[in-house]
Amino acid sequence: MEPLTLAIGALAAIVVASVFSRRTGIATPLVLLVIGIVVGLIPVVPDIELEPDWILVGVLPPLLYASAVRVPVIDLRRNVAMIGWLSVLLVIASALAIGGLVHWLVPEIPFAAGVALGAVISPTDAVAATSIGKRLGLPPRLMTVLEGESLLNDASALVLLRTAVVAVTAASFSLGDAVWEFATAVAIAVAVGLVVGYASVWLRSRLQDPVLTTAVSFVVPFLAFLPAEEAEASGVVAVVVAGLVTGHLGARKFTARERTTEHTNWNTLQFLIENGVFLLMGLELHVLLLDLESSGADAGTVILLAVVALLTLLVLRTAFVAVQVLAERRRRPQLAERREQIDDLAERIESFPTQDERGERRVSMFRRRVARGQADLDFYAREPITARGGVVISWAGMRGVVTLAAALSISAEVPQRTLLVCVAFTVAVVSLLLYGGTLPWVIRALRVRGSDPGAARTELESLMTDLSEAAVASVGGPDQLVLDGKTLDPELLSEVTTRFRKLREGRLGTGGSRDLTRRQQLQLVRRAYVDAMREALHEERAIGAYTTAALTEAERLLDSEELRLER
Repeated sequence: MEPLTLAIGALAAIVVASVFSRRTGIATPLVLLVIGIVVGLIPVVPDIELEPDWILVGVLPPLLYASAVRVPVIDLRRNVAMIGWLSVLLVIASALAIGGLVHWLVPEIPFAAGVALGAVISPTDAVAATSIGKRLGLPPRLMTVLEGESLLNDASALVLLRTAVVAVTAASFSLGDAVWEFATAVAIAVAVGLVVGYASVWLRSRLQDPVLTTAVSFVVPFLAFLPAEEAEASGVVAVVVAGLVTGHLGARKFTARERTTEHTNWNTLQFLIENGVFLLMGLELHVLLLDLESSGADAGTVILLAVVALLTLLVLRTAFVAVQVLAERRRRPQLAERREQIDDLAERIESFPTQDERGERRVSMFRRRVARGQADLDFYAREPITARGGVVISWAGMRGVVTLAAALSISAEVPQRTLLVCVAFTVAVVSLLLYGGTLPWVIRALRVRGSDPGAARTELESLMTDLSEAAVASVGGPDQLVLDGKTLDPELLSEVTTRFRKLREGRLGTGGSRDLTRRQQLQLVRRAYVDAMREALHEERAIGAYTTAALTEAERLLDSEELRLER
């Protein structure tokens, strides 16, 4: 069968699976995994063996970058404790525990090789979990934890895997060396990611062409990943940091057209890549079974180790999540006390002397910090992680792309490599089918619900009202504007007022004008208000008083208005 025919068939399968998923509610990765398993058993379909570098270097960087660009930095900051707890400490604990159990059950497998297996199957894949969560309306904070964990635990797992494989060849394993290597790899990677992120934003903001800026964005993940890997650091962390920087600065540095074009293109690319990998996972099952048979390994041993690994991962994940849920429950009574402290600080700041411009800037900076602290407290009170939410996070432990690529990258020098790869693959497939297939039922049974659509609409209207008031304070009211030394004529004033009342209410319609002069005047006035509202939106995003969903929708409305002005 020709490669082109396979590629066309894979693309058709992805589209069909996506349509089927939307109609049935079954996550697309699960549908593609089953399709791949079934198709792989057809005799005319050639055996497919993936090179690990195709995934680790060619697929993983763009997938991580596409996810990191969309994750708001403020949401990561507010959940950094739980995300770090799950993405670093849980990965290390899982790898060590599984390494010990595997070595105990199968003494022929060295402890370091068992740790390598644990590192391979420890990172979660949020694709299936988030697709289910978005469809069923999980609370935004749970979605942020799942996405943030999957972004960062890949780095922990890959660094630990590299250390364990080296330990196998050296016949020794040192936890201290592993921790030092991890810390060094992360530090170097963060530096590389920051440099690449800021440099790429600077370059793209000067190209002034949506096609060119998007083309450059396709290279950014590899510009971050490859230098970090050459420096023996974590390319994954470098890509995530570059993506976070780009997403954070892009709201200010890129135009509406550039953001819209990049968003569409990256969504398409991410859709094809991540779903294609799940299809390939199913197709490769047949090859792995043949390798297992030729190696002489016992299928019963694979099943035993996979079951033990799955149970161990579930128990540890549940325990680690429970620790964070209990810790947050203990911190909850302290929120009122912290609120009083911040309110007292806010009153003292208002009494600070502002005799010159420097003093005014200092007071303004302190006001923003206080407002951010108040917004953080409102966030923790509004979106607590309850025991029900903790159960959902615990059960959303699917493994996927990284587990597949990391398993295949295990060196041939590692004893019982085929057995370890088959165990890792079995864990990934079973976790996808088991957790992914039952997660919707768990969410419905626990009645975990996201934000109310009516409340979300009210919040958006409140945000747009605040932005419009800030714009009026900055630019002036429509009746106060002067163009070419003249005030706006009454008819134009009425049109401007009507237009921005619709924008403030979160609804846009087509605008028109009858002559060139009138159109130019209307565009100038509308653009002045859009720019002022966008500047106010940046301020609101920095403070974080509104939810990410409301801020994102407000940016979409302003982008839509800006695109209309360009046309």
